[in-house]
Amino acid sequence: MQYNIALLKGDGIGPEIVDSAVAVLERIGAKFGHDFRFTPYLIGGCAIDAVGMPLPQETVDGCLASDSVLLGAVGGPKWDHLSGEQRPEKALLGIRAALGLYTNLRPAKLFPALRGASPLRADLVSAGFDIMIVRELTGGIYFGDRGYRTGRYGEEAFDTEAYSVHEIERIGRAAFEIAMKRSRRLTSVDKANVLETSRLWRKTMHRLAEEYPEVAYQDLFVDNAAMQLVRNPQQFDVIVTSNMFGDILSDEASQLTGSIGMLASASLGETTRGMYEPIHGSAPDIAGQNKANPIATILSAAMMLRYAFGLTDEAKCIEDAVDAVLAAGFRTADLIGDSDAACCSCTEMTAEILKAIG
Repeated sequence: MQYNIALLKGDGIGPEIVDSAVAVLERIGAKFGHDFRFTPYLIGGCAIDAVGMPLPQETVDGCLASDSVLLGAVGGPKWDHLSGEQRPEKALLGIRAALGLYTNLRPAKLFPALRGASPLRADLVSAGFDIMIVRELTGGIYFGDRGYRTGRYGEEAFDTEAYSVHEIERIGRAAFEIAMKRSRRLTSVDKANVLETSRLWRKTMHRLAEEYPEVAYQDLFVDNAAMQLVRNPQQFDVIVTSNMFGDILSDEASQLTGSIGMLASASLGETTRGMYEPIHGSAPDIAGQNKANPIATILSAAMMLRYAFGLTDEAKCIEDAVDAVLAAGFRTADLIGDSDAACCSCTEMTAEILKAIG
């Protein structure tokens, strides 16, 4: 079977980690008899440098014509002086909107071999945890009206959050369906004691909950949810929340796993295409030094196999290989902590995962 994959390597460590994921996909293709075809496109700062804009139309068209999209990371201090509309990060919002990707899946799993790398006490992570954060991706404050105006104290900036019932329903339904395939527990996170958008969010989620009586459902305010993630992450299974809250909580959850370099993500819409990326940034301070942790991007490729192509055995092969390599004691710099494990480079970690795949 042939699959056409658009590669958006981006900036910073993006090219390094995407190359690692490509190597893994090629090994999986050889092992299972699949033909993965890769086509690179510009996005982010490198696109600004090449063509003067963060998201060229050629990139959008190429992604729409592909079977799936693999993204590295965008941004860096080189482009921090640009206005909001011209910054590399604007390309992320643009490509998500162009592809209709409104559901962002961010699994936060503590691998058994990394329990010692978690900042939480040993008793809090003794049983491990496996949390799926379902983040609304194309609405909320990131996509609302914004600008500058004269306010009470002079010049002020504003960003507007707005959510429709339709937007809440579709992300809520996606979360309930995911919960049905896991342990049937769902936590909806909002700020309904303060925000009107959160009150509509909660009202809509309660109505959806009546359609899924098999799912144990609860509401949490976002500040309490942030506290509970640190206090007892094992209590959560699926968490659904808004764009900004999901962005923040998933980064918090990533640190509980030992490193943000471990967290993959899948952005999905109405089609099977999707876009897959690590949740971390471009890490310009280590770009080009072969120090990056490729695991989040490799696990994102596994999510692509599972969600875009339905290749569950192949996805599990990658995940098992990562588990085996970590269990064998291999660590990139971000995972070493206080352990005496030898430090692997990006290419060395990739090579070990390739060996484990066989």
